[in-house]
Amino acid sequence: MSTPDTTDDTVRKLLLVMPRLVGRVKRLPLPEQLRSLELAPRHLSMLSLLLLDGPLTVSQLAGMLGVAPTTVSLIVSDLSRRGVLVRREDDTDRRRRIVDISPESRPAIAQWLSPGAHAWRQALAPLSPAQQRTFVDTLLRYEAAVSTPAQTAPANG
Repeated sequence: MSTPDTTDDTVRKLLLVMPRLVGRVKRLPLPEQLRSLELAPRHLSMLSLLLLDGPLTVSQLAGMLGVAPTTVSLIVSDLSRRGVLVRREDDTDRRRRIVDISPESRPAIAQWLSPGAHAWRQALAPLSPAQQRTFVDTLLRYEAAVSTPAQTAPANG
């Protein structure tokens, strides 16, 4: 009978897998149509939401991305000028604008982002909803920890 992994054992495994994971994601081929757009991570997040959830308002996008609506408006304006996104009036409230991926860009964006969404679905499928939530919460805590000034901790294992 094997002993359960310690936190340091798990950290060691994650320190080995994370660079491979990031490297593989970075090597995902960008469709020709998108190469000249110089898309940044902030674009990737917004395009992923619009691909998965469909048309959304600027306020909805801002809430989901955790940024100010003015930030989303700037990104939407930029991508709209480039023909990646389209904006239209909300039929139920003409003061609101609905944002979506343009019909011309949707196939290339789906080709680029769908493999990642498929891989996440495959990886998460064996987990219960509670385990999935724990996994996401852990990633969010990791993100917060690497975003704060480093604390001196022993590097032993």
